[in-house]
Amino acid sequence: MLEGATGMRVMLALSGPVGVGKTCFTRFLEERFAAQTHSTQEMLRRRGAAEDRKTLQDAGEDIDQATGGAWVSDDLAKVLSDDPNQLVIVDAVRIKKQIDHLRRTFGARWRVWHVFIDADDTVLRQRYADRPSPLREFENYDQVKESATERGIQSLKSVADRVVDASCCELDSVVAQAVAGLGFYPLEVERLVDVVVGGEYGSEGKGHVCSYLAPGYDLLVRVGGPNAGHKAVLPERITYIQLPSGTAANPNSKIVIGAGATLYVPQILNEIAERGLTPERLSIDPQAMIIEEGDREYESGRGDRIGSTKQGVGAATARKILGRFDDKPLGIAVRLAEGANELKDFVRPTAPLLEDAFARGRKVFLEGTQGTELSLHHGSWPHVTSRDTTVAGCLADAGIAPGRVRKVIMVTRTYPIRVGGPSGPISRETSYERISERSGIPEAEIRGTETGTISHNPRRIAEFDWEQVRHAAVLNGATDIALSFSDYLSIENRKARRFEDLTEETRAFIEGVERVTNAPVSLVSTRFEPRGIIDRRNWR
Repeated sequence: MLEGATGMRVMLALSGPVGVGKTCFTRFLEERFAAQTHSTQEMLRRRGAAEDRKTLQDAGEDIDQATGGAWVSDDLAKVLSDDPNQLVIVDAVRIKKQIDHLRRTFGARWRVWHVFIDADDTVLRQRYADRPSPLREFENYDQVKESATERGIQSLKSVADRVVDASCCELDSVVAQAVAGLGFYPLEVERLVDVVVGGEYGSEGKGHVCSYLAPGYDLLVRVGGPNAGHKAVLPERITYIQLPSGTAANPNSKIVIGAGATLYVPQILNEIAERGLTPERLSIDPQAMIIEEGDREYESGRGDRIGSTKQGVGAATARKILGRFDDKPLGIAVRLAEGANELKDFVRPTAPLLEDAFARGRKVFLEGTQGTELSLHHGSWPHVTSRDTTVAGCLADAGIAPGRVRKVIMVTRTYPIRVGGPSGPISRETSYERISERSGIPEAEIRGTETGTISHNPRRIAEFDWEQVRHAAVLNGATDIALSFSDYLSIENRKARRFEDLTEETRAFIEGVERVTNAPVSLVSTRFEPRGIIDRRNWR
């Protein structure tokens, strides 16, 4: 649980007229923030009060008189845990003296925060008449108000830390007002998010970089769909298609799949099973789009003209848009993750998870997919993917504000590739043979490496495009470059453990990349192994 903005635990003392919605308020906080509620009704029952409202009101007034209002704080002192991560709700205080005793008893260790929830009398009468209650209630609301305590309840407004009028707003809006400033929602736009994106046409080696960086973060977030496979090497060689590449490298991290993702259920269930993920660790946003078999069939007969991997991502994305007008776009009903029974244990809104992370000061790692030049809007249409693959698009798909971003790590190959076939323009194509001659790597090894993770087709490969990389750095706002496949410049780089160990030609190439992109090359991949990255970062 969260601590308050002062760094102290929070005791939220709740007050307000009968029927205003205090019980619903506490349940919301229990679900949203794992709050622990202590009911004064239950305290009275433990003292022998009966199960009707009149008896409870009379008993409360009697014990207030006998103890000077101290009984609530006395009972709490007997049962309250010393757990340092706790939000406690007292539902509800009825007189000022109860609040005074709570502040005196707990004020040194807790931030005691008194919230008064109010509503128009007409609203209260209607809510009282409509609500279910575990108590034997009065016949009408006028009888409720005959209690001396209830008649004086409005006086607590003047001593409340926060007064909220619940007459014209929903429960979540009441909560947002009531706890504002306590630290449960992020107060400041702290830059806690680092983003990895591909700087070229995909297959830049993002999985290797992401699995290396992942242990430094609390939340790992993935967007995109099963048309991109990321190969990780930590703790062993794993191909991730729907999950973040650092899932196994950082077993203590929470895993989030954003609302803009497209999911092929058999694939993600397979990855969940392989990694042993539990609902406590993995959260899938309800708005994520489900790929149906019909989407894959639709693309299988059309995808060759643009070099598509034919995984149904584009068709599913189009249906998510067209489904606003048509119940069965492309002949298939739209199904979001919230409607996928196979995933129901993992589906929950991810915005609260991200907000909690920001409020706690947790670090978040967002892994983009494919490459900048495949962006639906910024690539060479129609040879593009079905989404915006830039940092801006990834943030939107994840539901993260741009102002949260600390670092943008753009992964760039020494020789960019495109998938085989008519996949679109690429500057100055070259051959595996020529790269083998330059680098000293056997041509057969290069051919084995340069096979599409999803399509399994041989890749087209080209000379490094300085203008393309410069533009991608500008478009993404790159703060750092991760250079992969340095061994394609020279096989000798596989032996390098420090920057100084790289060949002179490679160091000169890196300096050129830094000049053109105006960003430091902070990570250099020398070989596809756990320790195959030279780390030059000045940040962690």
